[in-house]
Amino acid sequence: MGERQFRRVAAYIQAETGIKMPATKAQMIEGRLVRRVREGGFESMDDYCEHILSGYASDEAVDDFINAITTNKTDFFREPGHFDYLAQHILPELREQRCRRIRCWSAAASSGMEAYTLAMMLADFVAEQRDMDYFILATDIDTHVLAEARRGIYPHVALSPVPAAMRARYVVNARDPQRKEGRIVPELRRKVGFARLNLMDSHYPVGEPMDVIFCRNVLIYFERDVQAKVIARLCDNLRPGGHLILGHSESIHGLDLPLITVANTVFRKKG
Repeated sequence: MGERQFRRVAAYIQAETGIKMPATKAQMIEGRLVRRVREGGFESMDDYCEHILSGYASDEAVDDFINAITTNKTDFFREPGHFDYLAQHILPELREQRCRRIRCWSAAASSGMEAYTLAMMLADFVAEQRDMDYFILATDIDTHVLAEARRGIYPHVALSPVPAAMRARYVVNARDPQRKEGRIVPELRRKVGFARLNLMDSHYPVGEPMDVIFCRNVLIYFERDVQAKVIARLCDNLRPGGHLILGHSESIHGLDLPLITVANTVFRKKG
């Protein structure tokens, strides 16, 4: 890929996904696109990129391109302090408010580990309450990882951060021990709805306002002005008094938003 072509590709990626691509990422992008060039029968990387940038590529081809360049890093119980705060403060508060159906949104769900972590915690919580239920929306721009998330099948090494008692309740191991994987139980999978959503869209069709939104470790890939717009749109879909949780390396400092800080990268919407 030539330097000029990379600049065009980087501008396209940023416009479509918000992800900034400095010149230092050129080799990484090429490496991720090699298979698409080969499978598509293109003569060169430039030919493939020109096809995507032309505006004549199919929606499927564009989705495949975006799937290739997005980074998907997630774990069960990643940044555990956030889940401690959820258990110790947010969920008891919702109980006191007589919330009947807790609505959570995992806004950069990747392969679903964050969403299923939330599902395990909420399932445990509502089991001890009367007349409480929950629903989790999990969205991502990458259709491949969403398909993986819907299956809910993970290697044992990926499931290792899940406490043993939760694994016993919410994970079924493969019958063949050689596979060394487990699947989230159907009762939990039914409580999580997965959908494609691009955070660059001007409107997020997520239904009723959320009680809790997790949007962690995705804003770091955006320019500051894009971060502000995305967080503002997230706030539009958060009920007054609801909580927004960002990644530990992300900040709202200096942004004009209807949020107050209540813990490290945990924010409450004013009202």
